[in-house]
Amino acid sequence: MEQIAAALGDGARWRIVELLAERPRSVGELAELTGLRQPQTTKHLQTLTRVGLVTVFPLGQRRVYAVEAGPLKDFGSRVRALIESIEANEGERDVLTRYQAAISADTAAASRDRWADGRAFAFDRLLAAPRDYVWRHWTDPALLASWWAPPSMTVTDCVIEPWTGGRAVLDYRDAEGRYRSAGEVRAATEPEHLEFDLSVLDAKGDTSFTGHYDLKFTEAPGGTRLRLDLRITETTVEAVPFIAGIETGWGQVLDNLAARIIQEKD
Repeated sequence: MEQIAAALGDGARWRIVELLAERPRSVGELAELTGLRQPQTTKHLQTLTRVGLVTVFPLGQRRVYAVEAGPLKDFGSRVRALIESIEANEGERDVLTRYQAAISADTAAASRDRWADGRAFAFDRLLAAPRDYVWRHWTDPALLASWWAPPSMTVTDCVIEPWTGGRAVLDYRDAEGRYRSAGEVRAATEPEHLEFDLSVLDAKGDTSFTGHYDLKFTEAPGGTRLRLDLRITETTVEAVPFIAGIETGWGQVLDNLAARIIQEKD
């Protein structure tokens, strides 16, 4: 497929294939129709022949070329599969569009530190599992690591110790770098209520902003109603990309949790 794509990536060769799709043609005729010199045309035809797109028919002193449909069908199938994959995952592109818009809006607002202090977010999910099951996915480090990161991110360390004064830690990385957060659990009542602070740290270990998380786990028909309220303080100008991504990022993370629970139960 790579060789065929490379061969068709040249405009002259693509035009030759278009002409051969109409009917077999000689080198001279192809050179005349494409405006190329005959040696150039021959060289392009040799490339197309090597990857199986064209077959040559020696007819006495003439050489006539015909296109092969089979490799093009295979190539077309791969392209169609690629298009289907793109269309099926259009939501991922939409996430980037929303994130870009949020960064632009917050950049305009972030003229000084504390610019977003007090900003609040709320998330609500119905999870298809009992409360104690959902609770464990927040307080068991192995389970927490299985869902607590957006796509493309890898969790390297995470813990929420479910008692007052317990540690709250989230470290994750991607190809661009490492991201660290640390804080403290303020309240924990299994399996009903979990409250903790988590500060996002910059490369020097200084706080970019702090998130104050309040989670409620309520029994509901079909499982557990999870309500997450988040309020941010100590916001710095440099925190713009993080704060702009909260809405989208936490939406993705909670989707991960819901999908993980369904997967485990199946």
